[in-house]
Amino acid sequence: MGRVTERRKVIRVRDGAVSTRPDTLVAEEPLEIRLNGKPLAITMRTPGDDFALAAGFLVSEGVLAEQGDLQNIVYCAGATVDGSNTYNVVDVRTAPGVRVPDIALERNVYTTSSCGLCGKASLDAVRTTARWPIADTPPLRVAPELLAELPDRLRASQRVFDRTGGLHAAALFTEDGELVDVREDVGRHNAVDKLVGRALQNGGLPLSRSVLLVSGRASFELAQKAVMAGIPVLAAVSAPSSLAVDLAAETGLTLVGFLRGSSMNVYAGEDRVALRAAAVRG
Repeated sequence: MGRVTERRKVIRVRDGAVSTRPDTLVAEEPLEIRLNGKPLAITMRTPGDDFALAAGFLVSEGVLAEQGDLQNIVYCAGATVDGSNTYNVVDVRTAPGVRVPDIALERNVYTTSSCGLCGKASLDAVRTTARWPIADTPPLRVAPELLAELPDRLRASQRVFDRTGGLHAAALFTEDGELVDVREDVGRHNAVDKLVGRALQNGGLPLSRSVLLVSGRASFELAQKAVMAGIPVLAAVSAPSSLAVDLAAETGLTLVGFLRGSSMNVYAGEDRVALRAAAVRG
């Protein structure tokens, strides 16, 4: 099975001095996801938590919603011409009676580690396939001071990043700021899928009392995944895209960007952030 990191020789230049040394790099390998035996998608990912990644991917596709929807996930033997197992192909079997929506059957795509599900979904598609409307979730209020503490907590939990400097991370926190789970991957959308997939496998969906923090920007794909998992608050240390803001506004998702120190921008769903009324100016 692929490793999370690999060693490569590098020529290091520092202040004019040249030396040769081994460097630790994050591993990147393709993962083909099959659904009930049929090829569905290929994503470039950091090996590890592959079953959770596949399960989380299918939550965002509207295929899986609860633990009972999943029959099993296996690595496919004979994935190469010589019959060996590369551990880069997984087959997800749904439980009998689980309806597979057209949103998953109509496409067979290559997904890069940076783009997520490029151009696949529209705002209407996410609205109509979400199992747990965020606007209907029980009230949840998060203090700005608590949000400000989360990036440092995430950073302290990034074990592989410290060795490679080349991984995105995503973490789930409770509304009180307790770290529930953290995953790292070369693709930010894969890190979120791993979180959501583990929650599904443990019977934890919907994540209606959770805050999702991502280490990079907040793209449409990440907002989509939060909505499909029933997560009411998505925070990012960098900028959101315009479509992510549109999706958040349409679905009731609280979207926070540029979460750095005590500063942040709230782009949608400000009712869940306990802002002081006198401090909010038009």
